[in-house]
Amino acid sequence: MRIIDFFDNGVVGYPDNDAFVDGKDVMSYADAADVTNKIAHAIRANYSAGTKVGILAPNSTEAFLVLLGSLRASCVWLPVNPRNSVDVNVDLMDRFECNILFYHKNYVKEAEAIKAAVPGIKEIVRIDTDSDVNTDLADWFAGNDDPFPSDEWKMDDTMAIFPTGGTTGKPKGVLLTHRSIYPMFANFYAAFNYYDDTAHLVVAPMTHTAGMLGAMHFARGGSNVIMREVVPVEILKNIQEHKITHLFLPPTVLYILLAQPNVKEFDYSSMRHFMVGAAPTSLEKLKEAIDVFGSVMSEAFGQSEAPAAILAKAPWDYMDAEGNINEARLASAGRTMALNQVAIMDDDGNLLPKGEAGEIVIKSELVTPGYFQNPEETANINKFGWHLTGDVGVMSKDGFVTIVDRKKDMIITGGFNVFPNEIEQILMSHQAVQDCAVIGVPDEKWGEAVKGIILLKPGSQTTSEELQALVKEKLGSVKTPKTIDFVPDLPRSPAGKVLKTELRKEFWKDAKRGVN
Repeated sequence: MRIIDFFDNGVVGYPDNDAFVDGKDVMSYADAADVTNKIAHAIRANYSAGTKVGILAPNSTEAFLVLLGSLRASCVWLPVNPRNSVDVNVDLMDRFECNILFYHKNYVKEAEAIKAAVPGIKEIVRIDTDSDVNTDLADWFAGNDDPFPSDEWKMDDTMAIFPTGGTTGKPKGVLLTHRSIYPMFANFYAAFNYYDDTAHLVVAPMTHTAGMLGAMHFARGGSNVIMREVVPVEILKNIQEHKITHLFLPPTVLYILLAQPNVKEFDYSSMRHFMVGAAPTSLEKLKEAIDVFGSVMSEAFGQSEAPAAILAKAPWDYMDAEGNINEARLASAGRTMALNQVAIMDDDGNLLPKGEAGEIVIKSELVTPGYFQNPEETANINKFGWHLTGDVGVMSKDGFVTIVDRKKDMIITGGFNVFPNEIEQILMSHQAVQDCAVIGVPDEKWGEAVKGIILLKPGSQTTSEELQALVKEKLGSVKTPKTIDFVPDLPRSPAGKVLKTELRKEFWKDAKRGVN
């Protein structure tokens, strides 16, 4: 099945359900289906199956409709993150061979600049209808009222090209096929609750996991309640007002919510799964979140190359019948999802026994067939018959995998291998710390020295000495940061991950060797 088939199941079974709630605007499944048919007709009037469609927009009903209409027309979705610079989006749309660019009124100048710089873009179409700038969507698809006939398609047809995080060099284009998406959805259906009455709050960018997770609610007529920007108190209000059942956020936004002084004043009883992902989450913050939101905290571990569904844990995986937390399981990223094989591997391709640290590897139809026009990098992630994730983990006796760190983030200090995530977990346990990053910096004596970079909660204070003493007590002197900096913010990718590459640049620019 394709994403559009999941949506059409919702149309058949729940035509009057609210598909999208966008502020005061509400659209049913039946009405949404009508618009997606019109969009598909309009695209295929001038373009063929496989046309590459970019969508430059905030989270919105219009963006969802264009995405669904494009997929109905057998196009390839190119997510365009509005948080990227124009230069980055020009590069992506050019390298990924965009043909049509749909855009929201907030991004008129950006869309025109992209079209001017990318020769393959034939036209740009505005998706909201209150302006006479360029072509708007209603005029563009006018006159196409019949259902769009289904194309012939194959499971290995490309449905999207997702850019990687771009934390080192230019982002690569991850090819996602219908074969990749089907097990992603099936894995989530097996691991979490997706019933008829779901309401999903779309806060994280649709261009990242939130868009795909939103699509999972289509088959049983669930609603996607859309937020166009991250406003912490509005997230809390929306959970209460719309009786949200499912929510995905990166850890950084979870931490901001927990820092809100009125976070305990709202009703979260409708929640079934508050999912965090895209980066490691502080164990102390997870426990705090369970106290605030209830036994609903869930995690899924994946990556663009194996989207969102390698490992998962639901509340019943770490809470016993008496309501006590199994901290080892809570600290893990979860266990292998139903349609995967997951193992831990050393650098020579040997599978390691439980309890030993190595690279997390996966076999599954979930895995991408490769990177767009990049066979060398494709070969680098497919070795020994497995897909290599680049993440280091340890599998417990009962199959739960705890992620130690990214292989590339490992610090070698005085001959010892130090994984930053372990130190970050300790720093995050301090009540004054909202977020942090640990990196290696040049050191004449040790080769690399451990440095902590700290973002404090608003109005909170602590000292370098206090944080260093905390780490030393828990982990010993080797892993204790030699220095700690306090910063007003941390650089992040569009998905919310801290960009350690950017943090390291300043310290390594004059060094004789470089660290990515």
